[in-house]
Amino acid sequence: MIDSEPIRGLWCATLTPLGPSGAIDHASMVAHVRALFAEGVNGVAPFGTTGEGPSFSVAERQAGLDALIAAGIAPSRLIPGTGCAAFSDTVTLTRHALQVGCARCLVLPPFFFKDLGDDAVYGYFAALIDAVDDPRLSLYLYHIPQFSGVAISADVVARLAADFPRTIAGVKDSGGDFAHTETLLAAAPGLAILVGHEPHLPKLMRAGGAGTICGIANLFPRLVAPLLEPNVTQLDQERIAAFIEAVFRFPFLPAFKAVRAAQTNDATWRTLRPPLFALNENDRVRLFAALAAAGFSNGTEIER
Repeated sequence: MIDSEPIRGLWCATLTPLGPSGAIDHASMVAHVRALFAEGVNGVAPFGTTGEGPSFSVAERQAGLDALIAAGIAPSRLIPGTGCAAFSDTVTLTRHALQVGCARCLVLPPFFFKDLGDDAVYGYFAALIDAVDDPRLSLYLYHIPQFSGVAISADVVARLAADFPRTIAGVKDSGGDFAHTETLLAAAPGLAILVGHEPHLPKLMRAGGAGTICGIANLFPRLVAPLLEPNVTQLDQERIAAFIEAVFRFPFLPAFKAVRAAQTNDATWRTLRPPLFALNENDRVRLFAALAAAGFSNGTEIER
């Protein structure tokens, strides 16, 4: 029996380490996930946005998930991103996740054709559930319209939750608009609502949300964890805001990978899959200067 309990707490949208040739470095991926668990992260989401998921083939994403599980990473601590532009690829990846013991899957809406109405988005997810045809599936809808170009409205979430109550488990809301998050909480109170924008965590938790699947946890899990607690302080919130203000002056994935490379003293972490590329040296110097000014030095958090 595979675990499909709702996600709660601190989950990390994991970066994907690549070798010099651009292939996924499975050993580094496993080591990174283990390091995150040692820092208190509850679980990880491979091949989401932060993991450059849409830049990898179906076979690469299957092999990456297989490598994590073969190394002893519990499937219950994984929520793979299985959304693709092609419907059949999404079905394939979702079925594969279930076959290897991962009940939870994080799925984008269809993201090539834009201006889709609610009926089309609803129909896509309904068709996916029917095609996968597995009662073990625990589906998390992935709302990130600034990247996908396709929103998942609260009405769609509520309809899916009503029609597929044993399958629709939650929403990862990475839109960065807390007003939308509030509509999700109201429309589908039985679902696990998680955010990707870390500064919204204190408000989310006070409103009954479930937690986060976020990117900053790759770098500073202990910076994010206090935001989930009832006794979160103003200083906790100021520190995360300072980091975000500094790092998001640059393309965020090259910046995140540059920081991870500094933390591990491993320059291969800077490698990305085209169309993304590493920061040039001038931008890398500027990034670390901005981080140092914000209270971080060479990728290492400075206690205040």
